[in-house]
Amino acid sequence: MSFRRISFVTLLLAAGFVGGLVLSGRLSWTSPAGAEPQVSAAPKPPSRAAALVANTASLSDIAEAALRVSANISSTSTVDMDPFMQFLSGNQVQESQSLGSGVVVSSDGYVLTNTHVIGNARAEVRVTLPDGRERPAKLIGIDEISDLAVVKVDATGLETLPWGDSSKLRVAELVLAVGNPFQLSGTVTLGIVSTVSRSAEQVGSYQDFIQTDAAINPGNSGGALVSARGELVGINTMIYSETGGYQGIGFAIPSNSARKIMTELIENGKVTWGSIGNISWITVNQAVAAQNRLNVTGAYVRGISPDSPAYNAGLQPRDIVTTVDGQKVTSGDQIDHVVVRKTVGSTIRLGVRKSDGRTVTLDVPVVPRRAQTIRRRM
Repeated sequence: MSFRRISFVTLLLAAGFVGGLVLSGRLSWTSPAGAEPQVSAAPKPPSRAAALVANTASLSDIAEAALRVSANISSTSTVDMDPFMQFLSGNQVQESQSLGSGVVVSSDGYVLTNTHVIGNARAEVRVTLPDGRERPAKLIGIDEISDLAVVKVDATGLETLPWGDSSKLRVAELVLAVGNPFQLSGTVTLGIVSTVSRSAEQVGSYQDFIQTDAAINPGNSGGALVSARGELVGINTMIYSETGGYQGIGFAIPSNSARKIMTELIENGKVTWGSIGNISWITVNQAVAAQNRLNVTGAYVRGISPDSPAYNAGLQPRDIVTTVDGQKVTSGDQIDHVVVRKTVGSTIRLGVRKSDGRTVTLDVPVVPRRAQTIRRRM
């Protein structure tokens, strides 16, 4: 075979090898001008890491907005000392100082916080606004039952957050707690909604709470609980702790309740809650009933004020209240929780086992519960 023929065969083999590479995809040519456009593959969904980064950026925007409505509250209140302490100290009153958080809820200076941050109706209050300005505050209204209070500072053009509907919160929804724990102003913590409605009886209160694992510590009281939508959904109020610090269980007053109470405080300076009088109870559960040879459970009337609506309606010491508005009674606290929510002027129906064994039904009028009187100051 001549050299020319060998070269020709070699060229044919080389061309076939390169063509095979092109067809198999190991080598690609640059597309010439005017060639048909290639069809692009469908875009891949963002990775979990990319989604997390995007979500973190969104939370940062929400946190920054929440910080722009977060106030620092300092309060000095006076409390009357008992006679023994007056004798020892020579003073009739004692000063008490408190530090906490608040939420700016109007552009003209209304700030919502907790009653226990303020102290009492005689407190002198100062508010440090989000921009660092410190102002004396006028106490607008204070309520011990809900643990909410409203103060006002002389300021305009303040930023606010939109109110959220707390009834639409879901378990495991992300929330931010904003406040000033341990005097560390402008602190934001992240958590989830642990329980959307923690029963008032379970936490020794008159109202239900949002439970969250967002870190809440002393000084967070009165601060905002903010949803991942950037809405105010609660007012941070208390924690469960065996150490005094964060243990993953915090409670916030739901925004739907807080907003209603805030409006009443602004309009009237107080909140009107229901009462049927001063009554002390002993819970009669199955064990107590068996021990005392009783065939009913409920709340035993240990004591009752003789000028109370309940006493005038026929409730007496040694009676056992078995139902309240048709609900089976499991404790005296349960009765108090139902009564406090009743509209003043309405009636509450009590099923009662009298001390002589009779079973009766009592319709008791609901009257206003005593509230603190606000001494308004400019």
